[in-house]
Amino acid sequence: MDLLFLAHRAPFPPDRGDKIRSYHVLRYLSQRARVHLVAFGEQEADFDVPAELAEQLASVAIVRRSKSQPLAAIQALTTGRPVSLTAFASAELRAAAARVRADVVYCFSGQMAQYLPDGVPAVMDFVDVDSAKFAGFAGQGAWPLRWMMRREARLLGAFERDVAAGVRASVFVSEAEAALFRDGGATGRIEAVENGIDAAVFDPACHIPSVTPDVFRGPPGHGRMASSNVPFASSQSGPRNTSGVTGDVSGGRASPLIVFTGQMDYRPNVEAVTWFVREVLPLVQAAHPTAGFAIVGRAPTAAVQALAGDDVVVTGAVHDVRPWLAAADVCVAPLRLARGIQNKVLEAMAMARPVVASVAAAEGIDHGGTLRVAGKADDHAAQITALLDDPEAAATLGAQARKRVLARYDWEARLAPLDALLGLAA
Repeated sequence: MDLLFLAHRAPFPPDRGDKIRSYHVLRYLSQRARVHLVAFGEQEADFDVPAELAEQLASVAIVRRSKSQPLAAIQALTTGRPVSLTAFASAELRAAAARVRADVVYCFSGQMAQYLPDGVPAVMDFVDVDSAKFAGFAGQGAWPLRWMMRREARLLGAFERDVAAGVRASVFVSEAEAALFRDGGATGRIEAVENGIDAAVFDPACHIPSVTPDVFRGPPGHGRMASSNVPFASSQSGPRNTSGVTGDVSGGRASPLIVFTGQMDYRPNVEAVTWFVREVLPLVQAAHPTAGFAIVGRAPTAAVQALAGDDVVVTGAVHDVRPWLAAADVCVAPLRLARGIQNKVLEAMAMARPVVASVAAAEGIDHGGTLRVAGKADDHAAQITALLDDPEAAATLGAQARKRVLARYDWEARLAPLDALLGLAA
């Protein structure tokens, strides 16, 4: 069977939440069909197909996307379309998709539904209800931005419902997202296909290099970012060669260490770490004055970089996130706006780290009580402080979290429903 796989970003390298999901789905499907990948690329790494995928894919077409957000907004206002669609509108990609003679289509992310070929059965992976995300943004910021967010939520929501009515099935990353879509008036077959975790890669028993020891050193009061050679976990793409990376996590780093991981130009992540540094960290430091906070992830905005200081380190793009997770006394996910399953939380749990997450960040995860859920700033601080006060209890919670991940979030099991949805079971 020939399968057209449409994606709004090349599914490699799998170094951010959406690309982790699309990467593992692509690998899964390429073992069951002749897969033709058509996707957008934004960075040079997006055009470098991993060898293990290049051998499995029937064809690959990566189209460069360089349209600016202001241009997309102008086009949207003049055409009456959602910005999300004009931002990803491309005659070149449309032509690339049209060249594939597919029996079935797997479409990843709602922006790509505009390229669904007529008459070919398709499964639409919305991942999250994007229109609901924009509705959440509509209550923030200045008036023009609020108006644009309300407009986007309305137009994109109507588009999402039209797409759902015409495809074989619509899938979401969690049942909560699927239920939200149904409750919003969507029709057709709507199901949850959850994210997983590669627990063999995110395994605390693996040999993992230590975090470079001087990441919290510097002149007093001097805000700084860690250098790019600080190891950073990339993804769930497989073990990486980290030989030659050395450093003792004791002595040079802040102790205790609190860690957040994520794509740091993503608005909910930016808001989360800003809120944490301003509202939560001072409360934690009242009980643990030497506590430090590491913001680990690529493309930090100017607002994130401004948070760097004597007790806050901003890593920027790094190679392997696992050393940071292994060094963490507590991992946090204080997102106030979150959709679906947070890969950052699954990764920390798989590494047997104690996790304190916001209600929104924990909502999509079937954690069975193996992470701590907090609401307001004082609640986050109290949960973190309690874990720092009792390292034995923190270690027990982390071990329980890994056990939960092993039992509940294996990629092969999570993606198995796609066989029947795409007609691949036979």
